[in-house]
Amino acid sequence: MTGEVIGDGFIARYLRRHLAVDGPVTVLAAGVSRTSETAPERFAREAALVTETARRCRERQRLLVLLSSASCGLYGRRGEGREDARVAPLTPYGRHKLAMERIVSGSGAPWLTLRLSHLVGPGQNPAQLMPSLVAQIRSGTVVVYRGARRDLLDIRHFATVLDWLLGLGVRGQVVNVASGFSFSAEEIVTALEKGLGQRAHRTLRDVPTESLRISNRRMRVFVPETEHFGFGPGYLDSLMARYVPHLAATERAGS
Repeated sequence: MTGEVIGDGFIARYLRRHLAVDGPVTVLAAGVSRTSETAPERFAREAALVTETARRCRERQRLLVLLSSASCGLYGRRGEGREDARVAPLTPYGRHKLAMERIVSGSGAPWLTLRLSHLVGPGQNPAQLMPSLVAQIRSGTVVVYRGARRDLLDIRHFATVLDWLLGLGVRGQVVNVASGFSFSAEEIVTALEKGLGQRAHRTLRDVPTESLRISNRRMRVFVPETEHFGFGPGYLDSLMARYVPHLAATERAGS
């Protein structure tokens, strides 16, 4: 049996189209994706899927790649999010994702856990951050959570990192896959407005201030090619230039 990608969401569809997963590898790109999720039944469904997939990978000695989260819900709102640090998740979502990681690492299957920041690309779910903001701006009013920040990552760059990690045979590791640079909610909305050529009335809602920096040092050690991805203050503009047309077209198609 060759490589497989489990899931039918944004990431799974992208990987099937753009990344050849070869050999005895299973990429688990399914489960709870909303950081605000609290429903026990949704968490239970993902736990059952992770447990069964890990059992199958153990029996067949397949590498299980678990896609987890590098969100504030897992790492907290401040400081540096490092893979080797002890974490105390803030939210039910964060606690759930950490529990899934522990199921996989304790399953006896070969494993690799990737903690992802907020991916951006074509074909995202309308409820995800960027499509949701585009739809709000198009409507004329956008909610801006003042105090929130997001580390954004081009899905092409995630797929490249995954490809390299698989090629290197990395396993038994937790790796943050992130740009290492976060943008405020206001900056993201401003960049989207510029790309769309439309300004919207902003409804401001204050949330606890976030200053988390996701460490991507481990990722950069494994995949030095990431130095050429353009991470830093200008990365937001490059994402907008590439994906605002896709986001706008998707929003129009769904309206």
